[in-house]
Amino acid sequence: MVSKVAEATAPSVTRPRRRRVPPELGIFLVLIGIALVCEILGWIFVGQSFLLNVQRLKIMILQVSVIGIISVGVTQVIITGGIDLSSGSVVGLTAMVAASFAQSSTWARALYPSLTDLPFFIPIGVGLLIGLAAGYVNGQLITKTKIPPFIATLGMMVSARGLSKLYTKGQPVSGLTDQFNFIGTGIWPVVVFLLVALVFHIVLRYTRYGKFTYAIGANVQAARVSGINVEAHLVKVYAIAGLLAGLAGIITAARVQTAQAGMGVTYELDAIAAAVIGGTSLTGGVGRITGTIIGTVILGVMISGFTFLNVDAYYQEIAKGVIIVAAVAIDVYRQKKRAKH
Repeated sequence: MVSKVAEATAPSVTRPRRRRVPPELGIFLVLIGIALVCEILGWIFVGQSFLLNVQRLKIMILQVSVIGIISVGVTQVIITGGIDLSSGSVVGLTAMVAASFAQSSTWARALYPSLTDLPFFIPIGVGLLIGLAAGYVNGQLITKTKIPPFIATLGMMVSARGLSKLYTKGQPVSGLTDQFNFIGTGIWPVVVFLLVALVFHIVLRYTRYGKFTYAIGANVQAARVSGINVEAHLVKVYAIAGLLAGLAGIITAARVQTAQAGMGVTYELDAIAAAVIGGTSLTGGVGRITGTIIGTVILGVMISGFTFLNVDAYYQEIAKGVIIVAAVAIDVYRQKKRAKH
């Protein structure tokens, strides 16, 4: 009897909770693994180090920064359960328009001779407005007409590419001012990418905007019942994605110091791949900006590694496609496993 009373009155021993492993850890280990494989293959086939070449790594980081900016916006769209196929074309359109307002008076064939040597913030502002408008139209098409996001953004992808060609009749825009070109020089594209990623990481995790974005992706009907204006919020998400694509277009034009209608081709696929590789679920409701950053770097390491190992460009595209399919397959497996539990 005494022993039973003692057992009843004895303080209950609570097992310490296991710390949840951040989902980004697995993705980061994949990044380390790919980098090490490139390093080993580099010594075997090329006789050089892949990781210790500072110049190569610098070029790689600069290349992925533009895709990274786009992928931050695309990640938010995918979290809502949507998709954005227009971002690459929006890059081309905004690059053309922004560059046309950034031409120098010393350039003989300026598109607008009376609007040359403008302060750098004017072409930047114009480019951002073009991107914002494209995203806003995407959001309105999806919410007002109930067109599936795939079709709505596919239409914008084709239209924006056509507009970028029509804008100058297919001619490139060159002779940009040094003020404007400065945005794309040195480490500035990387700085802009990291700042954009930091801002939206905080926004998604700690603000009402982020909570609404995840809620819509997890269960749109439940989100609507709980009082969220789903349509208005989706327009915001797509507008932000367009704005970031516009920013990427401006940086692209400044980096190469010219603009062409063909800029940004397949950028939308690279951005979607970076988001999915980084753990964003195509079914919606799951995704983090930190994962997208790692996914973007993985994509950059792969492309840089293939080039370093002299792999044919055709094989690079095939490998990229296989990796996208594999990432989606892993996501489907994770979703099924979650559903069982």
